[in-house]
This record gives sequence, structure tokens and C-alpha cells, in this order.
Amino acid sequence: MRDLERMLGGASRETWSFTHDGRPLVLRRDPPGSPRSGGLVREAALMTAAGAAGVPVPEVVTAASGYLVMTRLFGETLARRILRDDTYADVRARLVAQCADALARLHKNVDVPDLPSEPDPIAALRDALDRIGAAHPVFELALARLDRTRPAAREARVVHGDFRLGNLVVDASGLAGVLDWELAHLGDPAEDLGWLCVRSWRFGSRLPVAGVGTREELLAAYARAGGFAVAADELAWWELYGTVRWGVICGQQAALHLTGAVRSVELAAIGRRTAEVELDVLELLAPDGVEEALRGRVDPAATIDADRPTAGELLDAVGEWVAGLELAGHPAFEARVARRVLALVGRELELGPSVTAARQRRLDGLGVAGEATLATQIRSGRDGADVIEALVATTVDRVRIADPSQLER
Repeated sequence: MRDLERMLGGASRETWSFTHDGRPLVLRRDPPGSPRSGGLVREAALMTAAGAAGVPVPEVVTAASGYLVMTRLFGETLARRILRDDTYADVRARLVAQCADALARLHKNVDVPDLPSEPDPIAALRDALDRIGAAHPVFELALARLDRTRPAAREARVVHGDFRLGNLVVDASGLAGVLDWELAHLGDPAEDLGWLCVRSWRFGSRLPVAGVGTREELLAAYARAGGFAVAADELAWWELYGTVRWGVICGQQAALHLTGAVRSVELAAIGRRTAEVELDVLELLAPDGVEEALRGRVDPAATIDADRPTAGELLDAVGEWVAGLELAGHPAFEARVARRVLALVGRELELGPSVTAARQRRLDGLGVAGEATLATQIRSGRDGADVIEALVATTVDRVRIADPSQLER
């Protein structure tokens, strides 16, 4: 074995490339402290079945509890390059149809009965929120709306669970491989279609389907490929569900860091992405309210007398030092994450006092002591214009701290 190198990404599992007997291979393994056990064996079986059905996947070489070795697919996985580089201009025009074909093949032709199932996806997300232990009134509001507007149930099929840019290998011919099957389960095939539309997976593009196409194109291509009949309102339901689900996953990954199970700057940073996901949820639920809040927002300003350099200026200095380190591969990626974390902390030091005070004024206006109480009331049925207005304003403030670039919509 030679050329062992950790690959970028993989917040929940480590991914390494290496060469053995002249063959380029990839190793995926559970990091130390991970709660998983045996999931990679199931993942290997699923990839083998999907490949037999015509879904482009790496060939499985060997798998056991805790690790999986597969052939390496060469192409691009970085979403921003796929969406912006001229090299992939022609590919982008046909990527929606290729994704729809892969999903139709998976949903119609792959049968792995021992996969976990989610008979009630809303209850599963509520349980996950309870286990995280943090109050998220925006997610509670969305789950209540979803609960009232459930689409008709259909036969449970194999669902990839994370089919999106970042988990797709793209080359000059288009879709070359589907990766990261760890979240696969038995569920509604429309879940995969809605997940592909979640704003977070557009990576700055205004096109709703993976940043390369429209929802109408996706549904038409999926039907042509022999997939299940999915209506536009059903796709919208699963897009909202997927958005909430990603927010919950952010909280779960942060919890791995906070509990000490897997200490990681990347997992810690992902935990603060819940604010931008909450804004995505509100934009789906109340687009006019979000537009008005963004149009009329005033930057909260905290006036603090402090010695120079201030705490924020010291963080800037550390960030500049990190930027100057000569790193490559995964350490370089983690350094970029660390710089984003330092910038976030600086914004929180500057804006946090005024943002916290404004949030409390809104909670007082709603007659609740804190967000945990509000979340409980929303789960019990509270849903009004005053609640949405307060949640929009508070979420915009949080995004200004977490990642203000997400406010440019």
C-alpha cells in the first residue's frame, strides 16, 4: 500500500485514498468514538445492489465492521467547481436528467430489506430534536405545518438519503458516481427528490435542483426514467422536510463534538449552520416575511469600550496566522474551517449583546420566558403571524452572526 492520503470532506466518516498493487482505492472508516457499528457492511451491500441496477457507484473491494474499501472514481466532487467551472458547462445541462435516471433506477430496481425504515419521518425528526436537547422553534413550526399537510403514503423503497452535490462524482460525461450511502433507508422515494432541492445543496446557485436545474425539469426527467409519479406539491413538502432534516443533522453533528464523542472543529462549525437552515425553512414557509425582514434590516451595533486590540481584532490576527500556514489536503481544509469559526466568534463578540437583547424583547412580546417554552407551545399548536414575525427577525439576526453571506438572496 502506498500514497495514503486523507481526502477532503467526510465530517461523519473519514475517507482516505491509497494505491494497492497499482490499483487506486478508497478507504472509508468510522472515526474513533463514533457510535456506529457495522453500518459500512450494510453500505457495501447496498452499493453492490445499486451498481447491479445501473446506478453508477464505485466497486466494493472489501468491507467489515468499521471500514469499507472500494475502487476510486476519478472526477470532481467539489460542488462549487461543478457549478462554476467552464469545464462542466455542458455537463450542467444534462446533470438533472442523469440524477433523475440514477434515482429512478435505485427506487424501482434495488431491494435491500434489512435497511432501517422511517415509518413516520416527522416523529423521527421530533425525537432527534428532543435528543439533541436544544430548542428550535423554527423547526417545530415547520414540523407542525408538515404534519398537517402530509402527502398520501406510498410503498417504502430504498432511499439514498443524501443524494446531492458533494456526494456525486462528476466528470466530462456527467454523473460518474454516487457516494456516501450511510444514510440509506426504506422510505418514500420522493424524499430523495426533495433533498436534491434543499437550498444548502445549491451552493450559491439560484437554480433550485442541485444548482443546475428546475423542479419541473427534475419531475419530468424522473418520470421519463420510469420513476414514481411525484406531484409538484409533494416535491415541495419533501423539500421543506429535507430542509428541516438538514438542520437537525447539523445539531446532531455538533452534539458529537460537544459530548466529546468525536472532537472536531468541522463538527463544531456545522452546529452553527442551523441558523442559515432556519432562514431557509422560514423562506419556504413565509417568503414575503423573510423578504421584508431582509430588505428592512438594520445591522445591530454593540458599542463596547475595550482595550486595543479588541477581542475581535485579536481573533482576526489569529485567523491571519492560520491563513499563512503552509498546509495541504485535509489539514488545509480544517484550517479554512478554523478561520470561519474565528470570524464567527468575532461577529458574536461584536453583535451578540444587542442580538440577545432584541431576541428577549421579542420573546417578551410573545409572552414566553424563552425559546424552549416557545418551541413547546408551537409543537402543541401555536402558529400565528406574531410568532412567524418574531422567528424571522431572530433568525436573520442569528444568520448575521453565523454567516452573513447567507443573507444575500
